[in-house]
Amino acid sequence: MPLWLQWTLIVAGLLAIAALSAFILRQAKLLRQSRQRNDKNQAFREQRRQSMVESIQVIAMAVEEDQVEYSEACLRLKGLLDHVAPELLEQPPYRVFREVSDQLQHMPTHRARQATETRFIEKMDRERLALEARHADAIRRAATALRQHPF
Repeated sequence: MPLWLQWTLIVAGLLAIAALSAFILRQAKLLRQSRQRNDKNQAFREQRRQSMVESIQVIAMAVEEDQVEYSEACLRLKGLLDHVAPELLEQPPYRVFREVSDQLQHMPTHRARQATETRFIEKMDRERLALEARHADAIRRAATALRQHPF
């Protein structure tokens, strides 16, 4: 084999090795960045979940100490439990949060409430208070169980 062909093949081999090495290093860098992003996202999700669990426990404590309206607590707890542990909303005693929340869905809130006629608001408030009274014991029991639930 001629000498020039040997050197040409050696140079081609070295170029292939350099190109493959650059590709491997680039892929390793991308993989490392992807893992870092995943780790950061996982830490954020875990922090967010822990924050929601703390909110659940604070609201449950507020229910136990009668510091919050039961209807408001049910709406908030259902929303939080939908993200943290949706399966709990199907189990007793926690089912009451979903039931009360479902019965309150048709009632206006925030700006819609402000824009609604006063007599209609009073009617909705009476309905809401009757619903709270009807489920008060179940809501308190569920709040106590929820505060002690290991998330």
